[in-house]
Amino acid sequence: MTNDNSTPQEPGTAAAETTAAAATQTSPATPEAQLAEAQGRLAEMSDAYLRAKAEVENIRRRSDDEMSKARKFAVEAFAEAMLPVMDSMEAAIAMPDAKVEQVLEGVHATKRQLASALERNKVLEINPAAGTRFDPHQHQAISVVPAEQEANTVVMVLQKGYSIADRVLRPALVTVTAPK
Repeated sequence: MTNDNSTPQEPGTAAAETTAAAATQTSPATPEAQLAEAQGRLAEMSDAYLRAKAEVENIRRRSDDEMSKARKFAVEAFAEAMLPVMDSMEAAIAMPDAKVEQVLEGVHATKRQLASALERNKVLEINPAAGTRFDPHQHQAISVVPAEQEANTVVMVLQKGYSIADRVLRPALVTVTAPK
């Protein structure tokens, strides 16, 4: 079936429209249109860059604040653990007429509180037993003495050492056997 109601077209008019439509699809846009498109993409990319830069700066600022707070309050738990020790010492000072036995008992109780506070904060004693191999990472030899032990072993501890999280705060001061 044919459509008789259609308006007759001049020959070549439909072909000219088709050719013109094809030309606009395949031919490059005008330089002004290309420039406008490039400027639009540049504006989008500039905006995205500025937003990303601002986000990075915000993240950096937040992490700096968190690090600052962590440093500032790092000793808070340790200081809190030391408060009972301070209270015990102040209580002992407040009793000037206490008997020697009472003072000694209070000193022992305060030492236990201090040891407990240090232990809760991962501060560990370095107290090598006699005969333990000398470890220069944990011990400091004060003197070398002749002894009936194997060479380079601890004879006596003069002062305990301490470590925290596998890091030596103070090495144990020891005497060591001399090589034979």
